[in-house]
Amino acid sequence: MVARTADTLTSPALALREGDGGAVLEASGDWTIETIGAMDRQVRDIAAAYKPSQLQLDVSGLGRVDTSGAYMLGRPLREGDDPVRETVFRGEHPSAARLISEVHARMWHGTPPEPPGWGLKKLLTRLGAGTEHILEEAWDTFGFFGHTLTTLGASLLNPTRLRWTPTVHLMETVGINALPIIAALSFFIGAVVAFMGASLLETFGAAIFTVDLVGISVLREFGVLITAIMLAGRSDSAFTASIGSMKMQQEVDAMRVIGLDPYEVLVVPRVIACVVMAPLLTLAAMLAGLFGGLLVSWVTLDVSPSYFLTRLQNVIDWTHFMVGMSKAPVFGLVIAIIGCRQGMKVGGDVESLGQRTTASVVQAIFMVIVIDALFALMYLEADI
Repeated sequence: MVARTADTLTSPALALREGDGGAVLEASGDWTIETIGAMDRQVRDIAAAYKPSQLQLDVSGLGRVDTSGAYMLGRPLREGDDPVRETVFRGEHPSAARLISEVHARMWHGTPPEPPGWGLKKLLTRLGAGTEHILEEAWDTFGFFGHTLTTLGASLLNPTRLRWTPTVHLMETVGINALPIIAALSFFIGAVVAFMGASLLETFGAAIFTVDLVGISVLREFGVLITAIMLAGRSDSAFTASIGSMKMQQEVDAMRVIGLDPYEVLVVPRVIACVVMAPLLTLAAMLAGLFGGLLVSWVTLDVSPSYFLTRLQNVIDWTHFMVGMSKAPVFGLVIAIIGCRQGMKVGGDVESLGQRTTASVVQAIFMVIVIDALFALMYLEADI
């Protein structure tokens, strides 16, 4: 079979014959993707000069036509979403009229522009759409969470299904590589809390209580919060980007084709890495924050390190440490679930990847703050 080339095609032509109250377009030649480029300007001029109801198309002299040619021939005949009228065609052609109508019927004509202004109706519409989107996101996240827990439980019951090599590698990426930045931030947070506490409490002659302030705030809140926020900004975005890029390149679909469960291969190792490393990072953040408070207390209040540590041990109850550590695995689980879910939702374009990565970080930080508030209310009611 000889392949058809542009040399075997006849150049298209479009003649315009004026009539009573309208015009007839006489198409001739081959209207295919290889030949129609030169006709674009003439077709646009005709579409601008006449209304679709004033035109008819004579297809009796038309040669070969494909969907591209049908799209261009039908451009002057289209009127919004209304189907092309059968009476608009003249002459006989085996496929032109049907192809033009089919192309028009399957076109996406776009959504009509929204009316300008900020009326009450539009405000309520936008508010309702936003609320619906939030509820859908929450529902999908709970569904993803349940699916992940089911897969994780099945893997734990059969440890041979766990992928230890990527899990250990992710532990290094999530935990060890993040340790310097988390420790540095926690150190400065502890130093700032101690400096502000010393400045305020010294006014009342109670500067020594700076040790208590640093101990409670770092052990109970700041250590775990700094860790969770850094995980959300650093690791969560990496999870979404890595899974999303695999989704764009159809690697996730390829996993399903060869019989691999993407949740077991991609999601479970990240969940385990975050849940295991979050408490260890939180412990490092607490130690760094206390060290920052110790240095500031030593410099500004002349509190020796030995006295700082002694008072910290005698005054600060271990429950504050346990409260902070109890939040860490929960934060790690939530952060991993959100990052992996957003990665699985990435579409086929780079814009979708960017939007999902941004949404991943924002949602993770938001949920960390909300869950921390719920923990605070729960421990307050339990008097812990």
